[in-house]
Amino acid sequence: MLTRLMVGSLLFFASVCAYAQGPENPVLEEEIRTLDMAHAAAILKGDVKALDELMDDEVTVNHPTNKIVKEKKELLEMIREGVIRYVAFDRYPEEFLFFDGMVVVMGREIVVPAASAPNAGKKLQRRYTNAWMKKDGKWRLTFRHANNVCDQK
Repeated sequence: MLTRLMVGSLLFFASVCAYAQGPENPVLEEEIRTLDMAHAAAILKGDVKALDELMDDEVTVNHPTNKIVKEKKELLEMIREGVIRYVAFDRYPEEFLFFDGMVVVMGREIVVPAASAPNAGKKLQRRYTNAWMKKDGKWRLTFRHANNVCDQK
C-alpha cells in the first residue's frame, strides 16, 4: 500500500513538473512582446492580412462581446464587417509565462470601439490573456481571452 502511494505521488508530481512554467527567457520575451504588440496594432488598423499571418488557423477567442469565436475566418469577417473595430487600442503586457512551445502573455488593454462596433465611443478597460504557440517554426496566436473590466467604484 505504501509503495503504491509513493509511486502515485511520484507520478503526480512528475506530471505537475512537466507542465510547470519554464525559466524566464528575455530574448523570447522580446520576440513575443513584438508579436503581441503587432497583433494589437493590426486590430486597431483592421489589417486582416497581418492578422491572418499572426493568428493560427485554429485560433479560438473568448471575445469581450460574450462570444467564443472558434474560427479565424469568422474572426476576420467580424473585423471586415466592423463588429471588431477601434479608434484607439493600447495594450500593456504585464506577465510572460514560458512553456515548452508556448508563451502566455497576460496584461491589460484600453480600447475605444469605433462607431459601428458595440460600445462605440466608450473607453473600455480590459484584461487579456494571449497564448502564442510555435507551429511549423512560427509563433502564432492560438487562443485569446479578453474581458471588459467593470468600474470598481
